[in-house]
Amino acid sequence: MMRSLWSAASGMISQQTAVDTIANNLANVNTTGYKTEKTEFKSLLYQTLQTRTTTANGEQKPISAQVGLGTRVASITSNFVQGAHLDSESYTAMAIDGDGFFAVRGADGNTYYTRNGDFKLSVGNNGNLTLVTSNGYPVLDTNGNPIEIPSGVSASKMVVDQDGAFGYKDAQNNYVPLNQTIGLFQFNNPAGLDKLSNSLFGVTDASGQPLNEATTQGLTLSSIRQGYLEGSNVQVADEMVNLIVAQRAYEMNSKAIQTSDDMLGQANQLKR
Repeated sequence: MMRSLWSAASGMISQQTAVDTIANNLANVNTTGYKTEKTEFKSLLYQTLQTRTTTANGEQKPISAQVGLGTRVASITSNFVQGAHLDSESYTAMAIDGDGFFAVRGADGNTYYTRNGDFKLSVGNNGNLTLVTSNGYPVLDTNGNPIEIPSGVSASKMVVDQDGAFGYKDAQNNYVPLNQTIGLFQFNNPAGLDKLSNSLFGVTDASGQPLNEATTQGLTLSSIRQGYLEGSNVQVADEMVNLIVAQRAYEMNSKAIQTSDDMLGQANQLKR
């Protein structure tokens, strides 16, 4: 019975993590570029109650008797299915159609990756405009350089084609290329990326090194939609069903603890 107490307790702890994950998904249902997460479990060690041999002459039985010792969280996996493209009134809003990621330069000087294309324009020290994230991190081009736009060019004059090439319309409405292309990068295992705040991802050994779509052969190239944002891929109905399942599993584990406690209480009263 002590074994059942600990096994049920491990189940309650694991289901609490599942509820935490679902709550985070629901909290980010309107977060641009957010990818839904799913808690995955694995069983713990098994204890052998009876071996395959139970008689004195060593006769074998087909299976042994083993009891599990509970469960634990194995991983929390992100699902990188494409989110819906939502119309935006911002000329600097961009959505990726495909498997690519935008590259941004963090405050620490390192490069991070995101699907959140809700970009802004910031005035740099030289007076030029720089394309940045909502947190002020510069967006990088295919060569790893910040994307700069000449001063005096309004956001409404910016033009970004599907390949990510930047340009603008001058006073005569003529197209002027800037000879910069927004960088798009893919990963062999995007689920292995390190999830950070502000919708950013960091490179890990599990994710593999970033693959520059502009220079890596054999990739299915992504495209960019100016004036759109990629919504989260959270399905509220699915998350509510998952929440009910996790809640019921939590209740069943708590009931197992209560039952084990009642049985221990009855065993303690046998002396009386």
